[in-house]
Amino acid sequence: MSSLVLTPVLVPLGTALLTAALVGQPRAQRLTALLGTGALLGCAGALLREVQRMGPVRTHLGAWPAPFGIELVADGLGAAMVLLMAIVGAVTLLFQQSCADPAPARPGLLPLFSVLLAGVGGTFVTGDLFNLYVWFEVLLLAALGLLALGGQVRQLDATLKYFVLNTLGTLLLLVGIGYLYAATGHLNFGALREAAGRGEAASWLPFLVVPLLAFLVKAGAFPLFAWLPASYHTLPGPLLALFAGLLTKVGVYAILRTLSDVFAASPRVIYECVGWLAVPTMIVGALGAAYHWDLRRILAFHVISQIGYLLLGVGLGTMAGASATVFYLGHNVLAKTNLVLIAAIVFRLGGSYDLRRCGGLYKARPLLAVMFLISAFAMVGAPPLSGFWAKLMLIRETLLLERGVWAAAALTTGFLTLYSMSKIWLEAFWKERPPRDESHGSEAGHALERPEGLGCAYAAVGILAGLTVALGLFPEPVVSFLDRSAGQLGVARVHPSPGFGGAP
Repeated sequence: MSSLVLTPVLVPLGTALLTAALVGQPRAQRLTALLGTGALLGCAGALLREVQRMGPVRTHLGAWPAPFGIELVADGLGAAMVLLMAIVGAVTLLFQQSCADPAPARPGLLPLFSVLLAGVGGTFVTGDLFNLYVWFEVLLLAALGLLALGGQVRQLDATLKYFVLNTLGTLLLLVGIGYLYAATGHLNFGALREAAGRGEAASWLPFLVVPLLAFLVKAGAFPLFAWLPASYHTLPGPLLALFAGLLTKVGVYAILRTLSDVFAASPRVIYECVGWLAVPTMIVGALGAAYHWDLRRILAFHVISQIGYLLLGVGLGTMAGASATVFYLGHNVLAKTNLVLIAAIVFRLGGSYDLRRCGGLYKARPLLAVMFLISAFAMVGAPPLSGFWAKLMLIRETLLLERGVWAAAALTTGFLTLYSMSKIWLEAFWKERPPRDESHGSEAGHALERPEGLGCAYAAVGILAGLTVALGLFPEPVVSFLDRSAGQLGVARVHPSPGFGGAP
């Protein structure tokens, strides 16, 4: 038993309570929120070290033993996800202190921000299916509050779309939980894993399809992704980065936990369906990004295409596939979050998210251009950045399993991603800045000359760019840790892998 496994939930919830109590004292509220995310980051690092040293750690609340009580568990996969969550929370809150498209300073902003982190952290350490649903609800409510925070018509419209389509996923999950409980009498992950391992799942495994559909909605997979591009583009920069970096990844984590661990003994056809869903998810997302000119919409569609890569790894159904999926997930969280934050700086300097109204940033802000290129090349998969190793691990395993169509779709998506990143580079950075547009006010005309208040923004994107480079230059320790973590999952015992992580 370890108290550290409680910190992904208790630290952000405590921060939310303190920031709510400090409404009316904005400076104290901001300082408390920054200290809270710093504490969460420290606890996440300590949790990961403990998992590395001792293996999975767990605790039971209320003195009720598993499978009857509430169990919180952190294995290698969960601890790695908690650390990613803490990093994203810390850098986005740091970015919020800048003038680069910050979220409106409303009294509820920081409490909702912390509640969202608590919901995400709860999904990563929960040990049963019902509490996974509970944390999804916490996450959904906080996300709705943040979407509607500005109070503008377009934000309220986006909130409604987000609510309706995500509520569908929530209802599906609740129905699936009811079916599984009626069939087994258990919702604890360990108990469900044991039942599946004994072969008792044959009569109720079809019910697994219902919660999987719910997770696919939450992840933004094809054809259930309409809510994402309809809502994300209304968010201010730091909140868009938080949503793009974490929220859809929670759905992928639930799918990975379900199919690669708890129900690893599922019929092969379920893995096949997930793999084939990955193909249109990758292609459609990349095509949507190539079509648009608004930076926020481009990056929102890229979130969808990257979800396709993650579903591809889950669909492989092997240890190496699970390891590659988590590595790709970590790379994508860092690079995607950074691209969104850089887009907010582009908006601050250029006065618009429309690429056709931007330009001249390479000459005016070469450091920003370098940091964009790092994240863009990582997304494309250029060596030696993190995206290269992530895609290499996925495509290698796909080819070893003789899934040529899946590998071709992944490579095609990479070329489409290169096109989108090239468009951003040529329009926002390389071309000359267009003449001042009086219809967009003086900010659009003079932003390049008056870039005050960007210190925190540059610090945030610099941290993420540095982590992306470090993950690309030194992937071996991370891959080794993920290989060991994948070996703890149920898929390691059910579906043998032709290759394990990076090893042939």
